[in-house]
Amino acid sequence: MASRFDLAYNASHALALATLRWHGYRSDNRYLVFQCLEQTLGLGPEHWRVLALCHERRNVAEYQGHLDVEERLVADLIRVTKLLLEKVLLLGKVT
Repeated sequence: MASRFDLAYNASHALALATLRWHGYRSDNRYLVFQCLEQTLGLGPEHWRVLALCHERRNVAEYQGHLDVEERLVADLIRVTKLLLEKVLLLGKVT
């Protein structure tokens, strides 16, 4: 489960960062990249809050060495990451 969490989290961050850059902005702050999804892709709080929670859990794992994630959170993260991918692919079709 830890591997799926890590892969989905990193994919969601890369997609959110790509979206931010597509709109002409940059940020080194991982949390801010997720918070901007409401403006960059129109994703409501029910989506970016999942990513914010995952960010908190990732930080605990990264800095304290303890990953505490439930299967439900991983499933929600994967669901939101898939939604991000769909919306990012649509950005390329906008002219």
